[in-house]
Amino acid sequence: MKIDSDTFRVHAGDKVNLKKWPTEINAIYDSKKDYKKQLKSQVTMLSELQRRLYASNRYSLLIIFQAMDSAGKDGTIRHIMSGINPQGCQVFSFKHPSYSELQHDFLWRTNECLPERGRIGIFNRSYYEEVLVVRVHPEILHSQNLPDKLLRDEAIWQQRYNSINDLENHLFQNGTRVIKFFLHLSKEEQRKRFIARIDKPEKNWKFTSADMNERGYWDEYMTAYEKCLTETSSEKAPWYVIPADDKKNARLITSQIILDTFESLKMEYPQVSNEHRAELQACKKQLLKEK
Repeated sequence: MKIDSDTFRVHAGDKVNLKKWPTEINAIYDSKKDYKKQLKSQVTMLSELQRRLYASNRYSLLIIFQAMDSAGKDGTIRHIMSGINPQGCQVFSFKHPSYSELQHDFLWRTNECLPERGRIGIFNRSYYEEVLVVRVHPEILHSQNLPDKLLRDEAIWQQRYNSINDLENHLFQNGTRVIKFFLHLSKEEQRKRFIARIDKPEKNWKFTSADMNERGYWDEYMTAYEKCLTETSSEKAPWYVIPADDKKNARLITSQIILDTFESLKMEYPQVSNEHRAELQACKKQLLKEK
């Protein structure tokens, strides 16, 4: 089955209702062996395109993952990027902001981690936490030392959407392509994965009572995601809603979308001048004489 990236894209202007977006679709692989074969092929192509990205040094790629707990962000990143040269790719996970980070605007700490030209940057959670977790738990705003007027103004969320859109437009104009993935997990599948984490001692460290507490805000999070996806998916920095109940499906779909984005850049290895070619041949002759 050919993966059509557009099927999962939130187009600019679309009003998102997550109940209409599936958390599971028919498998796009025939067997576990077929899944591994498809993923290996995608990883190989990604590795080649990443080398072109690094060599051409004109673009950078920022990949953002957002999701509810246990949706598979870590596993997706690990499997898809398994063939990428570590020198050309960095992964950043954003947890609760530090005291120093709280003294700056909400985009400051992530801006420091943006990828250089020629490189891939991956944000495991991102500045979008500021319109997701913070919106579900508005009391967090009071720890951000904002002026009282802003704290009382409901327009603060729209202002933050605008700031994010302005940032992503700025990045696009300067050669950074932004792809944003929401791994769309069902509440029932999250329940099963939480139980699995409890039942397997080697996974106990991944689960705490805080995860259960956040699960209690499921409906509030879905509303926050709907508003976020609606307001911040653009032609230049699109959101993709990935059915995440089947981890293998999610990885293949996500990988293909990244490949399609890479290929749209039409990158080539730098062309060398005639003078450079002559210089290379002279070096070759010299090296051959050393035998």
